[in-house]
Amino acid sequence: MLSARSRDLVADSLPAVGAVVTDITRRFYRSLFDEHPELLDHLFNRGNQANGEQQNALASALVGFASLLAYRPYIRPEDVIARIAHKHASVGITPEQYGLVHHHLMRAFSDVLGPALPPAVAAAWDEVYWLMADSLVAAEARLYASVGAEPGLAWRRWRVVLRVEEALDVVSLHLEPVDGAPPDPYTAGQYVTVASELPDGAFQLRQYSLSSAPEDPLWRITVRRSRPDGGRPAGEVSSFLHDRVGIGSTMLVSPPYGEVVLDDSDAPLLFASSGIGATPLVGMLRHLSATGSRRPVTVVHADRSAWTHPLRFDVERCVRDLGGRLHVWYEDMEDAPAHARRGPVDLTELELPSGLRAYLCGPGSFTRELRPALVRAGVAPKGIRHEVFGPDLWQAPS
Repeated sequence: MLSARSRDLVADSLPAVGAVVTDITRRFYRSLFDEHPELLDHLFNRGNQANGEQQNALASALVGFASLLAYRPYIRPEDVIARIAHKHASVGITPEQYGLVHHHLMRAFSDVLGPALPPAVAAAWDEVYWLMADSLVAAEARLYASVGAEPGLAWRRWRVVLRVEEALDVVSLHLEPVDGAPPDPYTAGQYVTVASELPDGAFQLRQYSLSSAPEDPLWRITVRRSRPDGGRPAGEVSSFLHDRVGIGSTMLVSPPYGEVVLDDSDAPLLFASSGIGATPLVGMLRHLSATGSRRPVTVVHADRSAWTHPLRFDVERCVRDLGGRLHVWYEDMEDAPAHARRGPVDLTELELPSGLRAYLCGPGSFTRELRPALVRAGVAPKGIRHEVFGPDLWQAPS
């Protein structure tokens, strides 16, 4: 818990820090990579650094965590950092790296705020950092122990044994362990980190949901090629996996992680996705189908067209097996199935049962629109879970 004196100082300084926090995080990353350039090529996502998403995510986490400590001290730090801990464990973050981050982060605070950061206020934010860091180290230690791994040393080599073009710019890679041992167990909805050595020698890490079920003999990841879009360049790793990885290729893969997993109750389920966000929900659907689940299931999906809809036929089969309901919205109706509708998702057209558990995955704009719509429809906020693709890691408690 943050000390009373530090809590007051953090609360008083939050407006000033919040106004420049993205400047702080930009300065932090610049300082870190100037002294440790290997981290950019071997740990951090170069694309998210270039477009500013990682800087914004860190800024959101810092201010969000500090706000909870200042204004909601009854909330335990460990209750709000699970998503970040899973992401960190999946890329092998070590306890020692938190000291390195602390050094460059507090230097950035001082550089940006200058005289507006007196020593007592700096010490209060230092306390905030170590509360967050210590909570993450403890949570990550538990995650590493749960999969029998040492921090940074859990990579296992897997071989591509099947490659399937699922939709326009979407490919599935079916994987088996090279060492012949059984695949690691996982829970439907989890993801793995894939380590790819790119042609320029960089060793880039990306997370991909397991679109297979735990009962399947092979792991499956389903990757959408990230095309250039406006000022955003093509995705380095997605392009590499599409263009250079085929049957017989091998790759380093982490154990499965992720806290947005299918619950084991008998409550009715809603799976709502947009685009490639379908992948973790397909893993959940396949698990329900494989285990003969009797839970009522409703599936909602939004996409550009039937041609870009990933794993569409997989979803349709699972929904038939489960006796569920499928609702699809497309922007372009060419070659769309008869049950598809035009336009964005409209939940007012659906009958949602009481006690619903909802799982959402898609772009931030999709989940931000759907979550309040579900609450207005009577779904309890605690019954809504969402997965995030990318560095938008901070989620305050409901």
